[in-house]
Amino acid sequence: MVAGWYLAVLAAVAIERLIELVVARKNAAWSFARGGVESGRGHYPFMVVLHTGFLFGCLAEALYVEPPPVVLSAVLFGVAVLCQGLRWWVIQTLGPRWNTRVIIVPGLPRIAGGPFRYFAHPNYVAVVTEGIVLPGMYGCWRVATVFTVLNALLLWVRIREESAALDRMERN
Repeated sequence: MVAGWYLAVLAAVAIERLIELVVARKNAAWSFARGGVESGRGHYPFMVVLHTGFLFGCLAEALYVEPPPVVLSAVLFGVAVLCQGLRWWVIQTLGPRWNTRVIIVPGLPRIAGGPFRYFAHPNYVAVVTEGIVLPGMYGCWRVATVFTVLNALLLWVRIREESAALDRMERN
């Protein structure tokens, strides 16, 4: 039996992801209306499946494991909350330019403020960290491991695509 608090955390993350998709859809329309160009469509379906499977994987593995000590779960929960704060700081900083897809609007300068002062890809810092702490708070280390490996491969492709798109924008 999965503890109610962990189900609530997973549900809250799922709701947050749905909100992100609504924001992304609105922002995509804004970008395309200004001549935005999408890159890297090929990896996007894999990303959707991976991130959806991640939440379901956490739930499935939680049915068969014993949760770690409460103190560890609490610390990892705190880190997960910080990840959400970083994610929304990125969204706030990028404003209508933020998206779950790689869409570049020609003529706009690269963002260098907010969390981008500290990390080239701050949203991915949040995603990678969350991929460890969210399953870890209930002892779902198999999901954390599989997601981390698959996400590393995805990010290798995505960051290259995103960086190339930004470089093309700056050259034009």
